[in-house]
Amino acid sequence: MEIEETTGRIAEQLEHLKRYTATPGKGCTRLPFTKEARQAVEFLRKQMEEVGLCVHEDEAGNIIGIMEGEDPGQPCVMMGSHFDSVINGGDYDGIAGIICALEVARRLREKGLRRKRNFAVVGFCDEEGMRFGNGYFGSGAIMGNRDAEYCRKFKDTDGVSIYEAMQGYGLDPEKIGNAKWPDGSIGCFLETHIEQGPVLDSEGTEIGLVDCIVGIQRYMVTVHGRSDHAGTTPMDMRLDAVDAAAKVIGKIAGWAREKADGTVATVGYINVLPGGVNIVAESCQFTVDIRSRNNDNINDIANRIRKALEWETKIMGGSFEMESKLSILPVNLDQDILGIMEESCRKHGYSSRYLPSGAGHDSLEIGQVIPTAMLFVPSKDGRSHCPEEFTKYSQLAKAAVVAGDLVEKLLTDEADRRG
Repeated sequence: MEIEETTGRIAEQLEHLKRYTATPGKGCTRLPFTKEARQAVEFLRKQMEEVGLCVHEDEAGNIIGIMEGEDPGQPCVMMGSHFDSVINGGDYDGIAGIICALEVARRLREKGLRRKRNFAVVGFCDEEGMRFGNGYFGSGAIMGNRDAEYCRKFKDTDGVSIYEAMQGYGLDPEKIGNAKWPDGSIGCFLETHIEQGPVLDSEGTEIGLVDCIVGIQRYMVTVHGRSDHAGTTPMDMRLDAVDAAAKVIGKIAGWAREKADGTVATVGYINVLPGGVNIVAESCQFTVDIRSRNNDNINDIANRIRKALEWETKIMGGSFEMESKLSILPVNLDQDILGIMEESCRKHGYSSRYLPSGAGHDSLEIGQVIPTAMLFVPSKDGRSHCPEEFTKYSQLAKAAVVAGDLVEKLLTDEADRRG
């Protein structure tokens, strides 16, 4: 009966949250500091209050609900995920993890257990980095890694900075430092998430225990050339930005394949100016996203890109910039916490396996410092970041049960658990 009730509540809340998208009928588009983000936050606030949490929105736009324990001064147990999405994304990425955390809180309240420390449920703002090209904004803020200058630096494609977007959203970016949690106040962090890959679904495995999250580096590259007439400018007299950029772009995927070990590299965005069919390009801008569980692989590919750009622009007679948008190290997740959840899976008869995460998550930012663990649930056909993304609500309910077992143990354990 417990799993059926949990499944029903998860379904009801996620079905409601599907409404908050800028692209109805074309997937979820819930970018940070937008009307859709505000609608989702207010819905989550109401759900947290109904569960009995003390709720506030912090200076970074995170929504936080606290269930107090007997000694609030002890390091808390934190659980959550993000409420933003990519453009035309899915309805479960991130947001399902917040709903699972709410179910854990509901279970704690209903059981009336004596809790030694606080339990915090968090909905993080701007994990994806889709709007401003960075990522992990809210989770970075609670770790003290975001400031007003950071907010001024990053802008969206319309030239709006994070700083300006926050102001329009009702936040004061000058106060973002107040979002930082004091050192030692978070004992451990737990995140439930859809896998976004095909492994669990293809195997029929119910729960994934994530033992490692890959590191990520992201860059915005701009190659500068010169605009000229496409018909009258001889090939050997052109400063063609696209020609130089394309020669580098064409090598990036091959460099990642050479590394193997799960290393990937992606050019996902290209913009050419002036953008005319009969004009030699003055500039070519493109993004690079490099990921691996081995940070040396990431660094090597980034260095190869930089050297190749130097060579090609020198031959052309142009120049380039390679701006870092994100750099975060791989992280190994907490084996003790994962072991507790593995035992919970056995107790409930849920099949499970260990696997790495090729996608970054708020756990990647927080896990650099805090003992962290993740649970994955299957994604149908491995699809994600698209409207076809789908996970059964019953599978999310099973993850909530396993996470609940862990949280109960951590909150009622007499020891001062810091991981």
